[in-house]
Amino acid sequence: MRPALLPACFPAGVVAGFLAACGGTGPDPRPTTPEPDWPDRHAEYDAALGDTPEYRAIQERLASGWNTWDSRSVLRFVLLPEGLAVDLALKRHDFLEEGYLAETLIGRSGEGAEQVRPGPRAVDGSWGELHLEWQGLEARVEFGRRGEDLVVLVEPGPDPPYPYELVVRAGAVWNRPGTVEAAPDGFRASLPDGEVRIRVLGTSDPDPYAGDLGPYLAVRLDRPVWVHTGAAAASPADLRAALDRSRTALESRAAAFGDLAEAWTAVTSALAWNTIYEPRHDRVVSTVGRLWNLEYGGVALFGWDNFFLAWLAGLEGRDLALANAIEHLRGHTAEGFLPNDNRGNGSKSWDRSQPPVGGILVREVIRRYPEPWFEEAAFEALLAWNRWWPTARDNGGLLSYGSHAAKNPFREPVVRTKTAAGYESGMDDSPMYEDVPFDRETNTLELQDVGLTSLYIADCRALAEIARRLGRGGDAEELEARGDRYAEALDRLWVEDRGIYLNYRTDLDRFSERRSPTLFYPLLAGIPSPERTERMLREHLLDPDAFWGEFVLPSTSRDDPSFPRQRYWKGAIWPPLNFLTYLGLRAAGEREAATELSSKSLDMFLAEWRRKGYVSENYSSITGAGDDARLSSDPFHSWGALFGAMAFLEEGWFGPPEESLPPRD
Repeated sequence: MRPALLPACFPAGVVAGFLAACGGTGPDPRPTTPEPDWPDRHAEYDAALGDTPEYRAIQERLASGWNTWDSRSVLRFVLLPEGLAVDLALKRHDFLEEGYLAETLIGRSGEGAEQVRPGPRAVDGSWGELHLEWQGLEARVEFGRRGEDLVVLVEPGPDPPYPYELVVRAGAVWNRPGTVEAAPDGFRASLPDGEVRIRVLGTSDPDPYAGDLGPYLAVRLDRPVWVHTGAAAASPADLRAALDRSRTALESRAAAFGDLAEAWTAVTSALAWNTIYEPRHDRVVSTVGRLWNLEYGGVALFGWDNFFLAWLAGLEGRDLALANAIEHLRGHTAEGFLPNDNRGNGSKSWDRSQPPVGGILVREVIRRYPEPWFEEAAFEALLAWNRWWPTARDNGGLLSYGSHAAKNPFREPVVRTKTAAGYESGMDDSPMYEDVPFDRETNTLELQDVGLTSLYIADCRALAEIARRLGRGGDAEELEARGDRYAEALDRLWVEDRGIYLNYRTDLDRFSERRSPTLFYPLLAGIPSPERTERMLREHLLDPDAFWGEFVLPSTSRDDPSFPRQRYWKGAIWPPLNFLTYLGLRAAGEREAATELSSKSLDMFLAEWRRKGYVSENYSSITGAGDDARLSSDPFHSWGALFGAMAFLEEGWFGPPEESLPPRD
């Protein structure tokens, strides 16, 4: 999936060990890897996607007001577009030593790390809450709005074991213009467009050792502390009433979803906590998680993850859904493909892509929010990516994952290796790829991949629908012909005596026996006959000794020798596998199985949300927990919301993905 396990959670040696376990870094390609002279159309796609009046207006609306915009801390509240920040830190006093928590993040691990239980919150920052445990302190933080002003409440738990301070800091972030100076009850910020007052209601605890370079105010955290902005001071009662109104407004939005109110809250909160402002490109975008952003140079957009986030954001609103799709598509490489990862430090995976789900999911964004300008801009970038796959990853008429020679200015060591090919699959260390060699002549794994080829066919057909809406009949015919060609080739991978499509080992000239939910993706591509579909379900998907059971779907079959490990892709339940299999069941008309898969996924998802406030990267297929000790799972990862989102398809909150897009009006 990604070239590391959990950022800021594992020391470098563990990550290096994982790389070795996935196939090793292989021979160092850096001295010999050429830099091909690819025609660079990236700037062309980028301009078409981002430089339209409609999209500029979307970003202006999103990048507005107080929110936890800065990825570095969920307790740093930033006013956009000004860039004024109000930052909350914690200090602990003890006999011989003191503790200081400058930045707070969800999911951090290690000795002394803060533990955050995220709660419900609005994407726009209008209300939210979290619970925090750190070095003996328990505290609840609630934030919201009073008109356009920020309101934050920090409530310590009973009987704290040490004296604690809340250190309130203020200043401009991202080198935005403005100055901040201390005032009797907080701070006074002078900005180009006027003055902002920041007020702190608490018992001052003068501490010359608590701050940084800028102004700060330390207050005792032995009782509730209020922080708010506004021209005039407000009473705790007024601030409490404002937070109550903000919370009620969010609860009213959730209530509109009826029985799915709790699921809507959990799904949108997963997005909300990980939606940030990214200053390098002046954009609001949802990310998989703040820890990943921290490790990847400020922001991390991943090849298939962020297409899922664009679709998920449709439950929150139009602007964020379109922004997530556009900002991800702007990450094209010069060759025209969407990279495995696109990093805030300017690097990206120039040598590899990730599963081609873009056309499938952008089509569903269009179904929910049909916008001609968006369809036209997105189509060009997606078409280029679709055309890239046969030129770069064809292996005997079917597709295989791989990694090829490309520029490598950041000297990534895994380029053009089996490890990198595993990353392109999105299923890094899947048992499907164990013992499968990497062919440095074809730059692919020696495995004709059922899942990849099926997703590609589905991508061709989804893009052909968009092309016909745009009046681009020639492109539609091209896409349909290419999809049909691969569909015909995929028929070779049907194994009659097994009743399923199987991956093919081109190095051994035989089928692979390793099974994964990706083998059900032909359903999404509309490939199998009803008779074959029935066998695939009866003999494999619904077999409790293979994939079915209380907790589904394991990422490798239950009878696979690696299944008891559960770690990463060796048996854990992963959101995209459930979601894509669900779409396939609907496409095949297997609504009963689809509904049961959705129900099981939702139950597992909500159980973890209720128990810990977590939306995990993956879950145990033995216990259903996201924090099972056998797993390697980020405890708060946006795409975990896919487990809950299928229920909204079931109840009709999204349009039916198995139906063709209607023509334009």
